[in-house]
Amino acid sequence: MVTKVAFQTNELKHGLKTRHVTMISIGGVIGAGLFIGSGTIIGSAGPGAILSYIIAGLMIVLIMRMLGEMAVVNPDSGSFSTYAHQALGPWAGYTIGWLYWFNWVIIIAIETTLLGTMIHEWVPSIPMWTASLSFPILMTITNIYSVKAYGEFEYWLAFMKVTAIVIFLFLGAAMIFGFVPGFDSPGLSNISSEGGLFPNGFLPVLLSVIFITFSLSGSEVAAIAAGESENPEKNIMRAINAVVWRLLLFFVGSVAVLVIVIPQGAEELLKTPYASVFDMAGLPAAGQVMNVVIFISLLSVLNSGLYTSSRMLYSLSKKGDAPKILSRVNKRGIPIWALMASVFFAYVCTTFKFVSPDKLFAFLANSSGGVTMIMYIFIAFSHLYLRNKTEKENPGTLKVKMWLFPYLTYATIAILFIIFVAQAFIDSMRLQFFLTTLLAVLVIGSYFLFYHKKAVTIAEPREQLKKIQ
Repeated sequence: MVTKVAFQTNELKHGLKTRHVTMISIGGVIGAGLFIGSGTIIGSAGPGAILSYIIAGLMIVLIMRMLGEMAVVNPDSGSFSTYAHQALGPWAGYTIGWLYWFNWVIIIAIETTLLGTMIHEWVPSIPMWTASLSFPILMTITNIYSVKAYGEFEYWLAFMKVTAIVIFLFLGAAMIFGFVPGFDSPGLSNISSEGGLFPNGFLPVLLSVIFITFSLSGSEVAAIAAGESENPEKNIMRAINAVVWRLLLFFVGSVAVLVIVIPQGAEELLKTPYASVFDMAGLPAAGQVMNVVIFISLLSVLNSGLYTSSRMLYSLSKKGDAPKILSRVNKRGIPIWALMASVFFAYVCTTFKFVSPDKLFAFLANSSGGVTMIMYIFIAFSHLYLRNKTEKENPGTLKVKMWLFPYLTYATIAILFIIFVAQAFIDSMRLQFFLTTLLAVLVIGSYFLFYHKKAVTIAEPREQLKKIQ
């Protein structure tokens, strides 16, 4: 008796173009954290904030280089979760995949409530909760139609953010060199006055690196998106190269403008630093324009969050680390059930934000706060193993290589561990450190409790089949 087994292919479609992946990689790191958070960093570190952004930016560049090297060899929508699975074992792919998914679900909830708050401020007659709950639905529509629709929508959202940064850089340069009528260029006086580069000492500069590193997450979305592009190898290389120099230009360049133009100690101006610079240049409605840019940034992060979380769930399901139904795709190649699951849990977390913002939601937000650093650590360790393995087995596939391997990889791991542990010694980040660590331990424990035996059970018939052959 012969038993026929029908296999159903649940594969994603390659609908993203080169320009989509490139712009996604750039826009992924430009968010409200830059437009608003940079003012807090400058207020703490002074002009030394430029150094903080350079150090943090270089860290992200190194991580992206490692991720790009692995992604060119094996483009996969599971990205670093898949690479951790291959390098460190199934437990590692399971752990970082679920942590990363949880992190994005919380981010979606945060962005949703911020968008709702802005809409309510603009139109008070619309309740905050109504506006908040409507945006995930709108973004789900762009994600559910096709990956090309997501890519196109995200392309234009990112394009508008990048345009705003470019205009700001040109305006800032004109102000610094005295080309803006009615504005007297301060030269370098704002840097040299009141304590110079480090008015509060060098420690705030180092502490700011920790905060900035956590706020720069998002560039890794490009490696996930490249798995659904028309030419993954080419697109990943372009995306990585784009992140490397544009990340430094946009972040370091714009922060340099803020430091030079805004006087030290101007706390009111630093609350909305980018809008303040536009106001100082005499441009009308600067605050309203920046609010629109921030709104677009939040919308972009929400859009990417739904895409990224659904692809991570899809990848976990394909590896057997999540319910099988989550790997099913519709006729357009969209993992529909993974997307719906992400939207559902994002709504649950958003509800917690309104029902219990200071307790339940704060607990969830702090639990996910350090996931980015854990992700970076997994990427670096995975890179160590997979680079050595690829050089032995198939060195020709190494089209993108990490610089000064393995020394820079080891140095990156050491710095990442220092940054992660440093949270325990910073009052505002201590709770985040312990809750994220606890969450990671629980996720690892859940693997060995529920999935490890299942993985062994599946592997045993395969080993017996090999012996027979």
